[in-house]
Amino acid sequence: MTEDPTAQPQAAPLTVAIVDDHSIFRAGVRAGLPPRLLVVGEAATVDEAVDLVAATRPRVVLLDVHLPGGAGGGGAEVIARAAPGHPDTRFLALSVSDAADDVVRVIRAGARGYITKSSSEADVAEAIDRVAEGDAVFSPRLAGFVLDAFGAVSGETAQVDTELDRLSAREQEVMRLIARGYAYKEVAADLFISVKTVETHVSKVLRKLQLSNRHELTAWALQRKLL
Repeated sequence: MTEDPTAQPQAAPLTVAIVDDHSIFRAGVRAGLPPRLLVVGEAATVDEAVDLVAATRPRVVLLDVHLPGGAGGGGAEVIARAAPGHPDTRFLALSVSDAADDVVRVIRAGARGYITKSSSEADVAEAIDRVAEGDAVFSPRLAGFVLDAFGAVSGETAQVDTELDRLSAREQEVMRLIARGYAYKEVAADLFISVKTVETHVSKVLRKLQLSNRHELTAWALQRKLL
């Protein structure tokens, strides 16, 4: 059988590890992920999670913030122990907790995002994709906690005003929603514009602010208390 020279090569699946101390929840998450996301392993404790990352080197780790084992540091401890040796692995917190202390602790440890277990299967899959691409992802109502923890230092007002002057009023609206973790389709629905228009605004915002991606945009906005 000859190969079709016009056939496009299939992209390698994005590898994911699921870390949660409830086996039923892990099974539910695994079942709800689309085939393009390949679950390479599961763990229930801090120590198991550290070993799992070392053994499988997943692209993204879905991580609960409250885990038994280790020194009692939960998900933040997993990141602190596993991340230094595996810089290509991204950590996304997925927890029932929306407490400010939990959010701030795991983000300070190095998580690229934090979503709650009330998120839909589609939202979880999208968050994994975005974190893998380098974006920061937060459930919208959690953005304020991150802002409080990583707010701007004093004396930046003049700089902010100058940089914001580069953006139109609509671009500023789009910028704030994107930086808060909204998906393009959510921004479009909120502002009553098309997804294509959102994409155009985001491209202009990134270019004007000399930023490369949504992760940098979120960090930029958080630092300047713009959310």
